[in-house]
Amino acid sequence: MQNVAPDPGQSKGLVGIVGAGLMGAGIAQVAAHAGYDVVLHDTTSEALTRAVGSITASQARFVAKDLMSADDAAAARARISTTTELADVAGAGLVVEAVFERLDVKRAVFAQLEEIVGPDAVLASNTTALPITAIASALARPQRVVGTHFFSPVPMMKLCELVRGFHTRDDTLARARAFAESLGKTCVVVERDVAGFVTSRLLVALLNEAVAIVDSGVASASDVDIACRLGFGHAMGPLATLDLTGLDVILHAAENIYEATHDEKFAPPELLARMVAAGQLGRKSGRGFYDYDR
Repeated sequence: MQNVAPDPGQSKGLVGIVGAGLMGAGIAQVAAHAGYDVVLHDTTSEALTRAVGSITASQARFVAKDLMSADDAAAARARISTTTELADVAGAGLVVEAVFERLDVKRAVFAQLEEIVGPDAVLASNTTALPITAIASALARPQRVVGTHFFSPVPMMKLCELVRGFHTRDDTLARARAFAESLGKTCVVVERDVAGFVTSRLLVALLNEAVAIVDSGVASASDVDIACRLGFGHAMGPLATLDLTGLDVILHAAENIYEATHDEKFAPPELLARMVAAGQLGRKSGRGFYDYDR
């Protein structure tokens, strides 16, 4: 884990996380470990129970590798509270939204948050592809909305892509950057929030071509990944990355970027859509381009 263990007696303030899926749980974990008190929200207690289990399992792996003490892990978990009531994030100075990657869903969440949090709170979206301007457009104060695109798995990945919407103020961006850097992340700034920003546009184009190569029988998924790892120095091949991220997540990202750009290189391949329809979503379903049940 990248971030340094904080003084256990000193809190850095309250952070709200809305959405307790893979990304929300990961952001909650690193924020708590960095010394923030965290309120993690989801609509069901079952989702919150899964998130706490995921955080505990992740911490156990760090403890087993002597990258974190058991005491530090327990102290970080104690800083995380869970809730199904969105109003419980009211006192947070910064709220990160990490819900499903659909514009209507995110806009609905932000509309509720605007009524709940204080006037100086920063509202951040962990979107992978949706324009921040579009998310913030229905709000009375869109200048306090910013994109904070963390990468999965959050405790391991070093990057946070900060995205400026049309109305995002400099101080909003600065506060989001300070938060991400306090978690041990290195930030890049996207000054104009085109669909897909920088990383998702690059990733979707690569993943689409990798899927097309496999679908056409040119090479196997394993050989495509080996070629990218050994030929280009990638830490993980594109199809293994797709399985880790979730085929459904990348399909939605590709659809969002393609809808905004009408550029054929972002159009999701038929095989990707078929696999998602069949429930082969990657690691989280046990099978994607690789079989994880075995």
